[in-house]
Amino acid sequence: MLDEIYTQAEEKMKHAIEHMQKEFRTIRTGKVTTSILDGIKIDYYGTPTPLDQVGSVLATDATTITINPWEKNLLGDIETAIQQANIGVNPNNDGETIKLFFPPMTVDQRQESVKQAKAMGEKAKVAIRNDRRWANDKIKKLEKDKEITQDESKQAQEKIQKLTDKYVAEVDNILKNKEAEIMKV
Repeated sequence: MLDEIYTQAEEKMKHAIEHMQKEFRTIRTGKVTTSILDGIKIDYYGTPTPLDQVGSVLATDATTITINPWEKNLLGDIETAIQQANIGVNPNNDGETIKLFFPPMTVDQRQESVKQAKAMGEKAKVAIRNDRRWANDKIKKLEKDKEITQDESKQAQEKIQKLTDKYVAEVDNILKNKEAEIMKV
């Protein structure tokens, strides 16, 4: 039963890190990636549909993204959705494709992106600590119900703390790498 708690706690902590990394993809770094458009949905015949499912989305160079919709009648909808998403660029519609030209990032923009990344990292750490609390509560309940001894409870809580420290350190490491990536000119 303690092994089950360890396994569940570790899975939850891994999920917090995966979620943080997924959020990191939406942060702009020096080189533009198509994942900056991941949150944008188009009304496709009444269904909110991700942008990459209504056309091809390509990063043609370090500062340009080209969107080539499969149905040309979607150009206006895509253009409107990008403007509403407020990603820092205006779409250029040439009647065939939409091009997004991202200007090179300024130092202030880079610092703002680093702040965003740090906030996301902090949210991941909070989630990991909440997972620790959840596991410790389960362990204390087992001790209270006399299913494990006080010594076993103490050892189990120490093991959960080691897991927590491991994943918090992993968050710090990922965050440090992301910060370096953002600040690299």
